[in-house]
Amino acid sequence: MARREVDEVRDGVELTNLDAPVFDDAGVTKRELVDHLDALADRLLPGLAGRPLSVVRARPGQPPFMQKNLPRGAPDWIPTIPVWAQASQRTVHYPLCSDRRTLLWFANQRAIEFHPTLVPHGADVTDELVVDLDPPEGGPFTRVVEVARLVRRALSGIGLDAAVKTSGARGLHVVVPLATPIGIDSAFAATRAIAARAATLDPDVATTAFIRDDRGGRVFLDPTRAGGATLVAAYSPRARPGLPVSFPVSWDELDDVAPAGITVTTVAGILGAARMPGAADPWRELRPEPGTLPVAVIEEGHRIPVPRVQAMHEGKRRKRARERGET
Repeated sequence: MARREVDEVRDGVELTNLDAPVFDDAGVTKRELVDHLDALADRLLPGLAGRPLSVVRARPGQPPFMQKNLPRGAPDWIPTIPVWAQASQRTVHYPLCSDRRTLLWFANQRAIEFHPTLVPHGADVTDELVVDLDPPEGGPFTRVVEVARLVRRALSGIGLDAAVKTSGARGLHVVVPLATPIGIDSAFAATRAIAARAATLDPDVATTAFIRDDRGGRVFLDPTRAGGATLVAAYSPRARPGLPVSFPVSWDELDDVAPAGITVTTVAGILGAARMPGAADPWRELRPEPGTLPVAVIEEGHRIPVPRVQAMHEGKRRKRARERGET
């Protein structure tokens, strides 16, 4: 087999085909992807370390795809964690990405998106909550900003505050630091309660309806991001034309943000000197002081049905109704 041509070596990792597009119609070269991930490694890696990692990769001539197992032929210095997947009834060997060398190896594999679990492997507590805001198809980003402010109002009512980042797609992620870690079940419950409180503030624009057809063009407050669930990491690109980036934003600047303009080729100008290794990390700096979560909020959340379970039962009910000819 002919040896592949190496364009560059960084931290012992051979980089190839750097001037090729990341994927068809990406508008970005593999070199630009690698340069972005390398320059932001100091800020990206803390959110990946110790957490099972799923990535979205691309191959020439193919659309991007999600990859959970570490692929065959990967270096033996990349550690993996075996996790039993109940849904697929198989063991998934998730990689861990805790250093620059591993990040560069993934970059050379055209790994674009980095989705770590919300807690490190084996952790049974968390020190933050996440509300994922998912806009309706074609909905304006201004509406998502409006709902993010509803979440912040709901948090203020219980003595908490949050940081916010773009998803790199069309949504926003609201992250709430906690002074005292709580169990994963409690985190799910508290997130349900906060999402419900925020939706109640303006039910015309926000909803917690898990079934998409029930959302009525409103922004969905997803309360299922906790524990082993994943969330795209801050500073991770997304597999869309231009490679937009999930990026931290201050609440004061949120109204002026254009997510599609924050890409692997524009982040350098946005960060300026903060892009240099060892410089400031906006995602860390924008996080408010951790707050104390009232026990009553957890108890409130436990009284709210689990969305996926509720949606499953509702789906079965609607199917029976259709079979009976009911509307």
